This record gives sequence, C-alpha cells and structure tokens, in this order.
Amino acid sequence: MARYYTKEHEWLDVTGDVATVGITDHAQEQLGDVVFVELPKAGTTVAKGAEVAVVESVKAASDIYAPASGKVVEANTALEDTPAGVNEDAEGAAWFFKLELSDKSELDGLMDADAYAAFLETIA
Repeated sequence: MARYYTKEHEWLDVTGDVATVGITDHAQEQLGDVVFVELPKAGTTVAKGAEVAVVESVKAASDIYAPASGKVVEANTALEDTPAGVNEDAEGAAWFFKLELSDKSELDGLMDADAYAAFLETIA
C-alpha cells in the first residue's frame, strides 16, 4: 500500500487499483469540530479535481476533491452518523470514500509523506 497526499489536504492509500480517500490531520485541525459530512454515492464516476464530498465544521464548510479519476466503490457511511470521527481519526478510520482508479498515472503528481510535510512548512 502506498500513501499519497494532495495540496488540498487529502490523503489516499492505494492498494491495487483502489484508493481509500480522506482528509489529513492538518485539514481537520483547520476545520475544527466536524458536524456534517456529505459523501458520494457508490457508482458515481468522478474526474480528478472534481468536487466529490463536503465536510462541514462549526467554522466552515469545505469541498473534498477527487485526487484522481475513477468510480466511487464505497462510502464510509459511518461518518454520516458520527461526523466527529473525522476529528478523532482523520487519517485512519474516518476515511471518506474508496475510488476505483481509472488512470493510475494521475498519482504521479501527488506527494509522499515527506513532501507533504515540507509543503505544510511553506504554508505555515
């Protein structure tokens, strides 16, 4: 499994042709207490960079973008009942959706953990 990060503060774990997608700890810290999550439906086809989900906190609402193109194969519906899980385990159990990748070459422009940490330093 390989983990990638985006400049929009999403992470994705890729196993084979499926990516599990969520938001980073940095993102959930910036949002504050998460109170609502809107997830894509399984079967939805998305293009890289398209809005695919929404997370709302007491501070703001933010769009979650598709880090790569593909088809949503599963949504983490547990977050609809307990959106605060995003604050508790953003980079683990609180993943948002799973995406069957249609073009793995789109992962080439994403960051690894070290590059993401360096990116965070530039925006601090």
